[in-house]
Amino acid sequence: MEIKAAMVKELREMTGAGVMACKNALVETDGDMDKAIELLREKGQATAVKKAGRIAAEGIVYAVVKEDKTAAIVEVNSETDFVAKNDKFRSFVADVAEQVLTSDAKNVEELSEEKWIKDASKTVKEELVSQIAVIGENMNIRRFAKINTDGVVVPYIHGGGRIGVVVEAATDVINDQVKEALKNIAMQIAALNAKYVSRDEVSEEFIAHEKEILLAQIKNDPQEANKPEKVIEGMVNGRINKEMKEICLLDQVYVKAEDGKQSVAKYLEQVSKEVGGTVSIKQFVRFETGEGIEKKEEDFAAEVAKQMNQ
Repeated sequence: MEIKAAMVKELREMTGAGVMACKNALVETDGDMDKAIELLREKGQATAVKKAGRIAAEGIVYAVVKEDKTAAIVEVNSETDFVAKNDKFRSFVADVAEQVLTSDAKNVEELSEEKWIKDASKTVKEELVSQIAVIGENMNIRRFAKINTDGVVVPYIHGGGRIGVVVEAATDVINDQVKEALKNIAMQIAALNAKYVSRDEVSEEFIAHEKEILLAQIKNDPQEANKPEKVIEGMVNGRINKEMKEICLLDQVYVKAEDGKQSVAKYLEQVSKEVGGTVSIKQFVRFETGEGIEKKEEDFAAEVAKQMNQ
């Protein structure tokens, strides 16, 4: 039977095995996809197949910075927190971050097809499959970001990898005081989860949508619905301003402020004055492990009962 490229591609996507391994398995099984999968499993080249359906919502975020100018931050997921604390898993994640640091990949798919930084005879995807086979859990390189800057970039990892942040700043002074200040701001982002650097980044569409929601809330409240239009407008604007102070980093109250009132913007002005330069935040990336992933809830009592009744 003629083994077509599409068949090899399909088998590779199903098993994570290498191209030649998939081709050879199809040749050996005369194109039978199911038998080819079994053959790859028997050879230990498709161990990931059994694990691919498991939800990987644990894991860690890791960041690496080179010479203060280039940063890579990655999230790699595992099924359990136990594996996320495993030294072998954490070493793999660190290697993935180093891969991103030298990569031009725009997404995980492109990254997965690159030659593995530690062994050019295999791809990143093939190394991931190999790690799954050794560690025994489904794993997933979920996302990454890379920053190159003319200024400085500073990382912060919280909770052993539960949350990771990298902050890029434009500055004409780079010293320990500036980097310490940016680390403080990265800690702020980790704790308070800002969505934007400043109000300038917030779209008019977002604000208009929020105003519609707030207006609807007021009109559905019997105690507020009958207030004069100007009063209602003032209430809406007041609530919008409050929301901006929560989601815009520079508007947030700096968590280490001694007076409990100083904003992040004012803190940066203070640091700039102290170092004799200008320090301003250009962007940040914040990853929280497993955010947005629906975790599977296990009913162990039901599982035991099911097995006993079989």
